[in-house]
Amino acid sequence: MSYNLLKGKKGIIFGALDENSIAWKTALRCHAEGAQIILTNAPIAMRLGEINKLAEAVNAPVIPCDVSSDEDVLNLLTKSMEHFGGGVDFILHSIGMSINVRKGISYPENNYDFTHKGLDISAISLHRVLQTALKLDAINEWGSVVALTYIAAQRVFPDYNDMADAKSMLESIARNFGYYYGTRKKVRVNTISQSPTRTKAGSGVKGFDGFINYAEKMSPLGNASAEDCANYCVTMFSDMTKMVTMQNLFHDGGFSFTGVTAEVIESMEK
Repeated sequence: MSYNLLKGKKGIIFGALDENSIAWKTALRCHAEGAQIILTNAPIAMRLGEINKLAEAVNAPVIPCDVSSDEDVLNLLTKSMEHFGGGVDFILHSIGMSINVRKGISYPENNYDFTHKGLDISAISLHRVLQTALKLDAINEWGSVVALTYIAAQRVFPDYNDMADAKSMLESIARNFGYYYGTRKKVRVNTISQSPTRTKAGSGVKGFDGFINYAEKMSPLGNASAEDCANYCVTMFSDMTKMVTMQNLFHDGGFSFTGVTAEVIESMEK
């Protein structure tokens, strides 16, 4: 069902890789709600993924962008403004990468070159995008920026590794830039802390299957799906949430505020 919540709006979606990714599903929902969008991802991710299939489905151009490159980000935003004939109304930052996780290096043994790369792509990239957008005046007044995060930014989940540090930085950047962009252009910046979700990135975390089952038992409503998250993103891009900014919004079925559930206690007593 469509409500035309984004009718006439234009946006950029980072990070759509395949049909399981939240960015992919958000692109579909934004299109269904009347938005025009541009898709972008790192060149290597574009080669490995199926983004052209999505582009055809939502009638969107694809502009490659390495978010660790100032030049690529500038090119993306410049071409987006040329394509739309002006600024955008929303941006989804759905980007995360940890070489330490990929290589199975434990947190106490992290390789710092890998950590620096992960922080640059997973967190500093949000600052780079917003800094460039502010300079270009690329986001329209009352626009909305959403970055996807995870509760490991506040709590210890050992196998989430240095991605937890990256998400902590990401949330801090969203708060700080939310202030500056809000006072200058009325643009709001928020993070959504999603349930563990079966995406390519999430599934790469050690012990993911066990944890997603645990989170399901710990969440009064169960885990929020990627489709549910896409719907939430749409509401955050719409004018219905125009006074919400600088927030970390938990979208996790209640996991974040549940101490323990009867189902978890029962499973421990077996």
